[in-house]
Amino acid sequence: MTWVKICGITNLEDALVAVDAGADALGFVFYEKSPRKVDVETVREINSKLPDNVEKVGVFVQQSAEQVREDAKHAGLTAAQLHGDGLTKEVWSNSRPASEWLGVSKMIPVIPAGSLDNGILISQPVRDNMFALLIDAPKNGLPGGTGETFDWQNTQGMVESLGLMVPVVVAGGLRPDNVSEALNLFHPFGVDVSSGVEAKPGKKDPDKVRAFVHAVRAAEKRA
Repeated sequence: MTWVKICGITNLEDALVAVDAGADALGFVFYEKSPRKVDVETVREINSKLPDNVEKVGVFVQQSAEQVREDAKHAGLTAAQLHGDGLTKEVWSNSRPASEWLGVSKMIPVIPAGSLDNGILISQPVRDNMFALLIDAPKNGLPGGTGETFDWQNTQGMVESLGLMVPVVVAGGLRPDNVSEALNLFHPFGVDVSSGVEAKPGKKDPDKVRAFVHAVRAAEKRA
């Protein structure tokens, strides 16, 4: 079954809607420049009211590993999504368990789809330490949440090849009306949506959230 993450959660109401819709994971953005940025105490309060089986993913951009550990501990996170050269470079060179250097058991490094042309070399220790690899479509200096898709047709083969090595999560411009196409093209481990299910930045549209998860499950049945 496809892993579904609803990202950019800023309040308990949206979190509960996503869980009720069938999301496997919720994403909380700690990036200062994001319109979906939340503070640690808000996330801690939300997470205290969520089921244990829902992944609580912190989204970090260029923060230090020390900051990730601190925020993960206080916010009650179970996974860390890592954007930015500093953190991702440390991912490729660090074979220590994520629980040691990030304070969470599950690590999700992010690569921009444009970097796939250069090839991605992942050592076995890093593969073993990685929950999934997320492919996104950054734009205008924003690491994600732009509502833009990457070039699906030209990257299809590369994404599928990566998926043979590590679980791949596809993000960037996904919506209820196009997620089935992404699933058919890439056959990913998971999908990640933020702006595609919003009423406005930082506030989800319950109908879109439910429609997105429904579209994923319907596509699985047709596969």
